Amino acid sequence: MAGWGQVLHLYTQGVEVVNAARAGASSRSFYERGRLAWILENIAPGDLLLISFGHNDMRAEDGRFTAPFSDFQYYMRKYTDGARARGAHPVLVPGVERRVFDAHENMRRSLGVYPQAIRELSRTISVPLIDLHDFTSGWWEQLGAEESKKVFLYLRPGENPNYPEGVEDNSHLRPHGALECARFVARGMYAQGLLLPEYFRNLEAPAPEQEVTWLPDDVFEHLTKSRVSEVAE
Repeated sequence: MAGWGQVLHLYTQGVEVVNAARAGASSRSFYERGRLAWILENIAPGDLLLISFGHNDMRAEDGRFTAPFSDFQYYMRKYTDGARARGAHPVLVPGVERRVFDAHENMRRSLGVYPQAIRELSRTISVPLIDLHDFTSGWWEQLGAEESKKVFLYLRPGENPNYPEGVEDNSHLRPHGALECARFVARGMYAQGLLLPEYFRNLEAPAPEQEVTWLPDDVFEHLTKSRVSEVAE
């Protein structure tokens, strides 16, 4: 399993990429648990803050749900306004579409109108947008129901020791998918001039999969627990 934020640094050079994503978080829970506060305490003038939510805002459990055109946009503005107040630059990134096909192999838009709510917010408050949702929706449709499994976490029993019984996951990507999504985001930043051209690399071809790395479990756990601060309005 790999995420695009995890590998974004493979498309940049001379800049630091801090991946503060949290599995299972919605725009509400990330804020309420002090994770945005940690970012705003550490962000500096001129930094970019890439903001991508929606998958877990659909969930009713654990206080994560937000309605797309009301409190979802309200919480998203916590991120954009917080960055701007500190001289940083927010960038909105509608998230990766899930792999959901019907019986006739037509792809469904499982994220509903959350991507549209992000696009509307981008226009309303003039924040740059890199439409990863549109890119991935088109990519999954082009690949089709069977080929798209190669991008997601689909493994046969015994294929990988982490999943001895195999796995069929329509939400999370394998390294190849994460690399292509990160390259799309980097190309979007390049095209919109969000960083100078010399800060990019590997834009014409995906970085090698062998360069994808994972944090040791203890380091991951430490970062997860330490990147929390008091909520700042």
